[in-house]
Formats: sequence, C-alpha cells, structure tokens
Amino acid sequence: MEHRHLVIIPTYNEKENIREIIQTVFSLETPFEILIIDDNSPDGTAEIVSDLQKEYDNRLHLLGRKGKLGLGTAYIMGFGYALENDYDYIYEMDADFSHNPEDLERLYHACIQNESDLAIGSRYVQGVNVVNWPIGRVLMSYFASIYVRLVTGLPIYDTTAGFKCYHRSVLEAIHPDKIKFSGYAFQIEMKFLAWKHGFKITEVPIIFTDRTRGESKMSRGIFREAVFGVLEMKIKSLFKKYKPAYISQNGSPGSVEYAK
Repeated sequence: MEHRHLVIIPTYNEKENIREIIQTVFSLETPFEILIIDDNSPDGTAEIVSDLQKEYDNRLHLLGRKGKLGLGTAYIMGFGYALENDYDYIYEMDADFSHNPEDLERLYHACIQNESDLAIGSRYVQGVNVVNWPIGRVLMSYFASIYVRLVTGLPIYDTTAGFKCYHRSVLEAIHPDKIKFSGYAFQIEMKFLAWKHGFKITEVPIIFTDRTRGESKMSRGIFREAVFGVLEMKIKSLFKKYKPAYISQNGSPGSVEYAK
C-alpha cells in the first residue's frame, strides 16, 4: 500500500514564494500533497493558493485563519487535519525556500531506510550549515540548541529545527493540541516529547539558506519563549510519566541516529 504524504506550510505574506514552492514540491518524485495554513495574509497569499488549487485538484489544500496566531498553533491545526484524513507521513516546511524542497525526499527516505519515526532536517549535525544568516543570528541559534541539550538531555544537535517528517504514530502519541508554545519552544517540545515517548529519531544534514524574498517572521520574543519555556518544560517533565510509544516502526524505540 502506498504511503500518503502531507507537507504542512504555514504562511503569512508569502506571495513572492508561495507559487514557486508549491510547484517545486509537486515536481518531486514522491506524491506529496500540500496543506497551506494561511493567517489571513494581507498580500493575497491565500488567493494565489486558491487559484492554484484548480490546477492541482486534490493535492493542494488550504485552511485560512483570522490572523497571526502563531507558528505552533498553525502546525497543530495541520496535524489534526493530517490525522483526520489518514496521512502516513506528515512534514513541516517553511514557505520561503530556507528549506530545500528536494530534501523532503531525504527526510522520507531516512524514515524508511533507518526505520525511524521522526526525521529532522538538521543544520548542526555536521558542523554549521547555514547560508546568508548574520553571524549573530547563527550564534544565537547554535548556542540555543546547545542550551536545550544541556537542560533537557535531548540528544539532538538541531533542537529548534522546523524542517521535519513525522510518522503519524508520533503525533497520535504526543497529542499536539496539548502543547502551548508557539515559536521555537514549540519545535523543541515536539522533539522532546517524541524522544521521551521512545520514538526513534534520525537527524538528516541539510543546508539552510535564509530567505531572499519576503520578510522574516523571527523576533526576540520567540527566543525568549524558547529559553524560559525549556526550563519550564524540563521541570514539569520531572513529575510526569511518559507512556512508551505504542506504535513503533522499528522495535527499538528511544534512539537517535545521524544520517549522512
């Protein structure tokens, strides 16, 4: 039976990128479907997607929200849609080409070949693979991941990565609707919970290239949430018991591997 794949792409003012990113994903060999979750972009992003739906039939999906409600809540909505509609592999990806769409294939193959439940597109598993970021931002991101690893014990090099492939069993076990964080802390908590539940994780080295069109949505508030959110998450985890993964693809849950 062929697997079903859904790539979730949250958008806000991405008219410069959205058409090309959709066309590129649909040009890949794997039959990906795309779910755009648009936060009422005033630049007409949703209208472009709606127009493209006529061309791509049932492969392109669109959910609109009333305004900017946070990255985490957008993905939570997307995860709910994916589970309700029986997708097997669910992907997170940015709309601005900072994540190379061709690497979607590598994430999927990492799950299949390594029998992993979560594949992470990692900027830091083989040094620092970031292009066009100011050095201050590179250092902030890199040391944020080190901080998360020290505080939580999470054996992942790129703890804040937002380019991922989940097997549906991970989302079924985590219950993402119970996660309250919205920015980097959301990405950290999803990985932390997958690890605590015993799912097998693979980090896949990627090259991250900063956007060349449109405006970044990054803010200092997102980093502050990550710093204090990680402490809160770790403290709460000391008083919780995590049910082992009840669906595991490989029979040896809880490990982290590093793909080439």
